[in-house]
Amino acid sequence: MSACRYRVMVVDDDPALLRLLSMRLSAVGYEVTAVESGEKAVAQIPTFQPNLVITDLRMDGMDGMTLFDMIHRSSPALPVIILTAHGSIPDAVNATSRGVFGYLTKPFDSQDLLEQVTRALRVTGEQQNRSEASAVAEWRQGIITRSPLMEDLLGQARLVASSGASVFIHGQSGTGKEVLAKAIHRASPRADGEFIAVNCSAIPETLFESEFFGHAKGSFTGATREHKGLFQAAEGGTLFLDEIGDMPMSFQVKLLRAIQERTVRPVGSTYSIPVDVRIISATHRDLDELRKGGGFREDLYYRLNVVTLDIPSLIERREDIPLLANHVLHSLEDASRKGVKGFAPDAMEALLSAPWPGNVRQLYNVVEQSVAFTTTSLIPASLVQRALRDEANEEMPAFADARSRFEREYLTQLLQITSGNVSQAARIAKRNRTEFYKLLHKHHLNPSQFKGARAAT
Repeated sequence: MSACRYRVMVVDDDPALLRLLSMRLSAVGYEVTAVESGEKAVAQIPTFQPNLVITDLRMDGMDGMTLFDMIHRSSPALPVIILTAHGSIPDAVNATSRGVFGYLTKPFDSQDLLEQVTRALRVTGEQQNRSEASAVAEWRQGIITRSPLMEDLLGQARLVASSGASVFIHGQSGTGKEVLAKAIHRASPRADGEFIAVNCSAIPETLFESEFFGHAKGSFTGATREHKGLFQAAEGGTLFLDEIGDMPMSFQVKLLRAIQERTVRPVGSTYSIPVDVRIISATHRDLDELRKGGGFREDLYYRLNVVTLDIPSLIERREDIPLLANHVLHSLEDASRKGVKGFAPDAMEALLSAPWPGNVRQLYNVVEQSVAFTTTSLIPASLVQRALRDEANEEMPAFADARSRFEREYLTQLLQITSGNVSQAARIAKRNRTEFYKLLHKHHLNPSQFKGARAAT
């Protein structure tokens, strides 16, 4: 973590110690301002906007705990480390119970001080440079990060955006694939056009062609009017195909033709319509493995996969957790209404150490639940830990995963009932044999394994 991006205020009425602290912190790259009294610290905090305050406990005039109380009232999430030559266990207990981040007794070890400073800055969740934050390019607004991995990814995305190449985004569920796709759209020459997002796992197989290409009036039962498909809706803009790995094989060849020929033919129509659309696709599945296993067309794979961008998981960018958590917190109406200002230090530590299988989406849910239950201005660790447990216990499977599991169990049961007789199983399922075989292939089910093994009744 780069120290030069952080601002530290040091407060002490001992000029020699003030110089020593300033030198040690400046030497490792922090931006330091040194003030000799609590009163001056209060006056300078609004303009310097520190990420951390280190103050002596015993000073003439305003002492360290009084200064802490004043800071805590206006900026409860700003961490404060107390230094004192008069340390005692009761003083330490009192300070930490009131919310002081750290407590060091003089003479202190420099390494101990730097470790506490690093730990405090790690959980602040504040933007490191507010002028830089306000100058973030419009195209990437909404992407909250200080992670080198994410910055590298955004650099790639910015370069790719100016081209017309199809982009494939790979990442775990909840990492923000659609957010990145929108950023690419905003940075592209198509920014004035529409950005249309569609989740392929949520479309029934029989409706893909109508949804993507549209249909003519009267083309099928229920088609009471002409319908423009997604390609026409995204004309001149970007079409984002999420969970492309769940697109049925029967439609993949039609999509390939539309991309290659830049035309679509609505269902029931006798003519084709030219379209100008950029395709960005994404999935949490291993598309290369799907291709090798026959579950995804190779020609479509290479057409979509011109440029690949990999989004890191949340645990690969843990340094973003404080930023994201505080961003979510300050965007919630409940937090504003209840006066919730931030997270207690141990609560942020809990967020930082969590496994996050649901990535950024799960983090949003945990913060929202914590805000809903808190009765204090700083969210305590107990509420964060409770929300994390609830998320782990109640996490619902993704729609695509649930549907895939149901299909497999349904097909398995049919094959058991019919002892692997595909014709009979297809009739029961009201599918023709070709479609039924495709489903069996999709779920890697071999009918011969069910011969002579009827289900118990």
